[in-house]
Amino acid sequence: YLGRDSLEPFLAACRRHGAGLFCVLKTSNEGGADVQDLVLSDGRPLWHHLARVVHGLGEELVGERGLSSIGAVVGATHPRAVGEARRLMPFLDPVGTQGITYTPSDLYLEPAQIPLGYARAAARLGATVMPNTAVTGIVTRNGAVEGVITEQGQIRTPVVVDAAGAWTRLVAQMADGRVPVVPTRHQLLITEPIDGVAATHPIVRVIDSNVYIRPEKGGLMLGGYEPDPVQYDTAALPAGFQMKDLALDIGVLRRLAGTVVAQFPILREFKVREHRGGLPTMTADGRHIVGPVPGIRGFFVASGCCVGGLSISPAVGEVLAEWILAGKPPMDLTPLAPERFGAEYQLEEKLQAQCRWQYAHQYSAP
Repeated sequence: YLGRDSLEPFLAACRRHGAGLFCVLKTSNEGGADVQDLVLSDGRPLWHHLARVVHGLGEELVGERGLSSIGAVVGATHPRAVGEARRLMPFLDPVGTQGITYTPSDLYLEPAQIPLGYARAAARLGATVMPNTAVTGIVTRNGAVEGVITEQGQIRTPVVVDAAGAWTRLVAQMADGRVPVVPTRHQLLITEPIDGVAATHPIVRVIDSNVYIRPEKGGLMLGGYEPDPVQYDTAALPAGFQMKDLALDIGVLRRLAGTVVAQFPILREFKVREHRGGLPTMTADGRHIVGPVPGIRGFFVASGCCVGGLSISPAVGEVLAEWILAGKPPMDLTPLAPERFGAEYQLEEKLQAQCRWQYAHQYSAP
């Protein structure tokens, strides 16, 4: 991580990791616990859980791209620190930065590996997996879940977990619930192969610019958080919409790249090999939403990833499973409760504005 202009946002971001890393941490000035404070019943930090899960799914990830234990550059500007940063990431020019830190234990992996690994493991253990099956309704009676209606018929169940990502709100509405998240476009690009790029090079985040860069496919991946992101109402998307149909804007990424050319001169000119995007769900306070939806017994939600879902998703799955089976959560999850938002966020304009602010301040929000 690089703090170029001031140490204040740098110090805040050093406690928070983003896309591609294990830990998604966020400081809080609101007096309550946050993700970084949550611990499992055995004392393990909630967010530490992913490392164990990923390695435990090793055999299920065969055929997928492997893990890359490369760390993240996030010390002081002592000449030794500058030299070490250059050694770790040869394309980085850290001269003039206010702060640099390096986290050697961090790693990244392709996000698709996690759900695919879980699906394979679940099927091996006897679960019924129904890919590409549309859900058309949720059956409730007397305020409780009774089943799910799919295009292949009805499934009787007293419990539903809404982990539908950008479609979270639509699924919740099927049960007359409301989950205050806003799907927000996030983009990244991968350059054509560049001589000298190695998979062992670390991720670098220039927090003043809200930009991250890491090696990928022989080139450099660049992504970031624009100040005025595009937000979506998935109810307005056409039937059959897939993420590959998402309208993208390469100009956003070129502008972000232009803000870090002093740190990455290689980005003054580059050719784009791949340009892709997705619709992560943002929340008004930048925290996940995890737990039962009020007024609908048996309806749980896991959403509001705020562009950090990969890092905590296995732990969220485990605590929700324990909550459903034991009837209570293994820890105090009040900071992530669906009902924590005030009445003002019933107003769509207010919700969208605050979610937009959270996205634009991904590395510096308090």
